[in-house]
Amino acid sequence: MKGRPAFRGVFCAKANFEKGGGGFPQVGMAQIAEVIVDIAHSDVDKIFDYIAADTVRAGMRVAVPFARTVTTGFVMRVKEHSDVPPEKLKAVLRAEEEFPALTEEALSLAQKIAARYRVPLALCLRLFLPAEMRSGKVGELYKTYYSLREPLPEISPRARAQLALIAYLEERGEEESAVLHQKFGGAVKALEEKGALNIEKRRAFRAPYRDIEEHEPERELTVAQAHAVETIVNTEKTVSLLHGVTGSGKTEIYLNLIARQLALHKTAIFLVPEISLTPQMLRQLRARFGSSAAILHSGLSAGERFDEWMRLREGTARIAIGARSAIFAPLENVGIIVIDEEHDGSYTSESSPRYTTFDIAYFRARHNGCKLVLGSATPSVETYRRAKEGEFELITLPDRINARPMPAVSIVDMRRELKRGNASCFSALLQEKLSSCLAEGNQAILFLNRRGYSQTVVCRDCGYVAKCENCDVSLTYHKDENLLKCHYCGAGYRMPPACPDCGGTHLIYAGTGTQRVVDGLRKLYPKARILRMDQDTTSGKEGHYKILKQFSEHRADLLVGTQMVAKGHDFPSVTLVGILDADMSLHFPDYRSGERTFQLVTQVAGRSGRAEMPGEVVLQTYDPENYILRFAAKYDYEGFYAHEIGMRAATLFPPFAKIVRVMVTGEDEKETLEALREVYGRLQELYAQNREKFLFFNRMHSPVKRIQNKFRYQVLMRLADSSVLKEVYERAELHTKGVLVYVEENPSNLS
Repeated sequence: MKGRPAFRGVFCAKANFEKGGGGFPQVGMAQIAEVIVDIAHSDVDKIFDYIAADTVRAGMRVAVPFARTVTTGFVMRVKEHSDVPPEKLKAVLRAEEEFPALTEEALSLAQKIAARYRVPLALCLRLFLPAEMRSGKVGELYKTYYSLREPLPEISPRARAQLALIAYLEERGEEESAVLHQKFGGAVKALEEKGALNIEKRRAFRAPYRDIEEHEPERELTVAQAHAVETIVNTEKTVSLLHGVTGSGKTEIYLNLIARQLALHKTAIFLVPEISLTPQMLRQLRARFGSSAAILHSGLSAGERFDEWMRLREGTARIAIGARSAIFAPLENVGIIVIDEEHDGSYTSESSPRYTTFDIAYFRARHNGCKLVLGSATPSVETYRRAKEGEFELITLPDRINARPMPAVSIVDMRRELKRGNASCFSALLQEKLSSCLAEGNQAILFLNRRGYSQTVVCRDCGYVAKCENCDVSLTYHKDENLLKCHYCGAGYRMPPACPDCGGTHLIYAGTGTQRVVDGLRKLYPKARILRMDQDTTSGKEGHYKILKQFSEHRADLLVGTQMVAKGHDFPSVTLVGILDADMSLHFPDYRSGERTFQLVTQVAGRSGRAEMPGEVVLQTYDPENYILRFAAKYDYEGFYAHEIGMRAATLFPPFAKIVRVMVTGEDEKETLEALREVYGRLQELYAQNREKFLFFNRMHSPVKRIQNKFRYQVLMRLADSSVLKEVYERAELHTKGVLVYVEENPSNLS
């Protein structure tokens, strides 16, 4: 079996060695293993030498004596000699698995991640393993199967249950032990004692999404798709950006590229931004490639995740699909890596190590000599700039498959609706379009753009948004202090009693919730079947999947949801999309708020009219003249990009500068503040010595002052020159019990 050597558990002792000059020679029975113990602390973040049997190899997890206990370690490499005196060497106690859990590539990449983000190596090595595997809470599952043995012994006619069991097995051939015991009870043991049954234990795989069993032949590519495939295959550049409008056939290009690599006996990694999207993509991959596709994401059960990981490690599955963590799939000989919806913020880790998925994917692509394909209808500004400047190969798909039109977008001014006496969350136009959609037997999606709305101050009369005078980003309302604050420079402003622009007093702080929308729809359309998709309704392992499956099978007419309904879904019967509070994410205190709004609006609009029937979009806003919404309504990415990159260049925000945040958190506020002062003092020295490399430098409360009972403070800086970044990491290192200090680069969430 690929990747698994033919030997059982490994046990090593201190005996059976010979002393020799210049170190400790290994003769057949033993060698030296360089081990990183699985303890994520800088004090033990170093190599320890252990005596090991010659069957121990690099990448294995081993149990080793450490201090006064036994812990697990990772074998980084094996060698013949150690500089440690033989009498001081301890021995590996056993191997935790029969095979190297970590590949050579994983060991190399983990070291690069540790060096890049200055975190303990053990923390990086863990990324490549299922968490439950490390804790020993999950392993291979074996099941017992029974079949009939020939010749059968004579069975009494009165033993009806035994005769029924024999008839059952004669019909089926074999059956699992648990099923037989449930159906026939003691008859199983009776036949076993009579020697009538063969008993066999076999490995069983816990497969997620068992009902995905479709089969689909390869589709013929359009001229544009074929050109895209050939360009990606033949370019000398490692990275290609596939910039295609929603419905332009990007997925078919991905599948074709993967098929080519499988034909060359290579493997593939396919990443999607949301767990909710993985079942749909898995269906397409399995329809094309069968059981070669394995799924990896945190929403699986421990057993399912372990078994899918094992199928990839063994080589029985050759395609890994999943969210961010699937980039660490244990595949070897990778032929292609695809990052779909590359612009999505979920591709940045918000826990240590705080890596970006692109960085990991790029290393793997270079290591394997393969292509890395980024796909999006709305690529990030940074990515598109790199493609425009020639660093990445740029392939554009400006049209939908078979020249289907993009859905028409109608912008509704909700200020006028309010003046007309319509205080509901549904404009008159949206109600009219919903009625027509339902009458025609079609489906509709209602999207709530809820990001950041709850603390942003907006005037419902004129659309005014409170912004910082220094940073040109939206201010956030802090109710406990009754202040408007800038999360970039720390400036504070008094809450105005009325709108500074028009004098109106209709200042709002909140938007609309999904439950309120559903209640409103039920009153308007009592016969409509409605599904709600948000954090409350998608809990559980297959929460997203079940809702999306219901909707795709047309067992509901309306789907109401937040951002999780915006990306990647393909519902042929959806002909209408309603976008509520379209401008709310514009007012999130982040320099990328305009970019994210454009992406969200464009993505959710693309869910409409993907089949033969034309689609429509109703975009509701209190700021109808906003240039971002105007660009989105016309699907004008080039216009948006030109405006946005010009603004970033003028204000020196990424990609023309780098934002760095040093976060200090702890449960004791006094200790946390003391840690902040110490870290700030070190960084202030760096700032004083390199003022020309800093655009901004200050310490402040984090916008969210406490999370999970931990106080949060930060040192925020904007760098014109990233050459000081390495020293920022070094000076931010602090080892104080109960206080965590970490560094984030261009954090995706500044709250």
